[in-house]
Amino acid sequence: MKRVLHGMLCLTLLWTFSCTNENLESLVLEEPASEIHSLQDPLSREEINQHIEQRLEEMGDFSWDEVSDHMLWSALQLGDNILTIGYGEDKNDISNKKSEQQLTSKETLLQLVRGLEVDIKSETQKPEDLLVFEDEYLTVMDVKVLKLETVRQLRKDPQVRYLEPGGYRFFQQDKEVAKSSFSSSGCGFDSEVLSSTDYISIAPNALMPWNFPLHKINDAWTYSTGSGVTIGIIDTGLSPNQSLLNGNYNNGYSSGRTVEKYGVYVDSFWPWSRRTDGPDDKCGHGTSMASAAVAPRNNMTRPVGVAYNANLVSYRAAANVLLEGYHEQRGVARAISELGRRNDVKIISLSMGYIFSINRIKDAIRDAYSRGNLIFAAGGTSTTFTNFVGVTFPGNMSETVAVTGVEEGSGYDECDTCHKGSKIDFTIIMERYGSNNHVPVLSYYSGKDDYVGGSSVATASAAGIAALVWAKNPGYSRTQILNKMIATADLYPNRSGSYGWGNLNALAAVQ
Repeated sequence: MKRVLHGMLCLTLLWTFSCTNENLESLVLEEPASEIHSLQDPLSREEINQHIEQRLEEMGDFSWDEVSDHMLWSALQLGDNILTIGYGEDKNDISNKKSEQQLTSKETLLQLVRGLEVDIKSETQKPEDLLVFEDEYLTVMDVKVLKLETVRQLRKDPQVRYLEPGGYRFFQQDKEVAKSSFSSSGCGFDSEVLSSTDYISIAPNALMPWNFPLHKINDAWTYSTGSGVTIGIIDTGLSPNQSLLNGNYNNGYSSGRTVEKYGVYVDSFWPWSRRTDGPDDKCGHGTSMASAAVAPRNNMTRPVGVAYNANLVSYRAAANVLLEGYHEQRGVARAISELGRRNDVKIISLSMGYIFSINRIKDAIRDAYSRGNLIFAAGGTSTTFTNFVGVTFPGNMSETVAVTGVEEGSGYDECDTCHKGSKIDFTIIMERYGSNNHVPVLSYYSGKDDYVGGSSVATASAAGIAALVWAKNPGYSRTQILNKMIATADLYPNRSGSYGWGNLNALAAVQ
């Protein structure tokens, strides 16, 4: 049976909420002083999630800035009491330069927390245990907060940019659901025997995916193959068992390029843990994304990637594509920050995300964007139950280029599980009409192939096309590259409310 790799929230969970709309209104913003005595018990996950879902349906996004002190504190109780604090002189003070002002702000806030949290008599909180994590690149830190009063006082401090419950999980369910999340979030090690109608054999002995001619990628290779451009892919890592993304990265017509692998994901339930689990893919999704973007034009009868002469920097930043946990969010933020500080990395591809904004990741993206990076993000892939979200985070940010997948054929029809909406910038044809087969890629294991779908592969493919354009125009800025892609896309100059500028045309973009 054909496996479909979902690029985002492939979840079939249902939940029941108990609050009424009238209840919700009383939970937003500050509580009246007369009601504080009745709000000492934390809200349930169901009550908090109902509010989150309502805001998503009404506004298309959700921010912890808009909830009451009590709701934020309640979420802390359900998330290991980890409070993420974004601090700084103002909202734009996000890059950690370790300036005197930033150091003063950080220490002042820590002193405030210590003063409110540490109980000298009972020692329920020790000063040394309060600081959980301090970000090296961003003005962000995580502290352990137990008291509602601490939340109230921090929110009043002008040095606080935002507060978030760092350990809160929207999709927290029973153990059986937790165990099944590995396979339902885009992970898997399966391989497929490719249909002969889903590829074209090309020299030296490679397989070109069926959708490349539809975007004129093979024609664009006459002008550019991505040489000299480096793509950073933030995902679940690279398979150590796929030689064409390791020792055979230079194979066939692919030569003179480099592949680097890093691991920044901490696989631990313990928030204080710092030990990462390495750069190797333990999911399969990251391997598929790297294949779609940069797999070599090989002589081993395997699928080729879009930019087959581009360099690759792979980051294992999370366990799967749903950025639900504390360490996933911290890992992705770190990967973005590190890639953004590399002069050789021009393009960042992120086929991961969440149903609402995560400020530490938003900070990292804004920082990388300020350094000139072109950042592609998945528009979202999920079951119809969660399609109400529209374009997911971080694809809904103005600093990212959001991409989704569409079906083969005339007109535009999103893939079976792909999101669409006004924040989408480009589309990639990645689902066949009739068979619903997706894009051929390298398998997790050498000598085998697979299919991958959703907005994930659309995003990685678009990043590959951007590499072709940048290699052809090495002196261009990010804005100039993006403008070339926009002006040559299928729907230009008429932007669609659901599909942006439409299907990319690689040939026209490189000419």
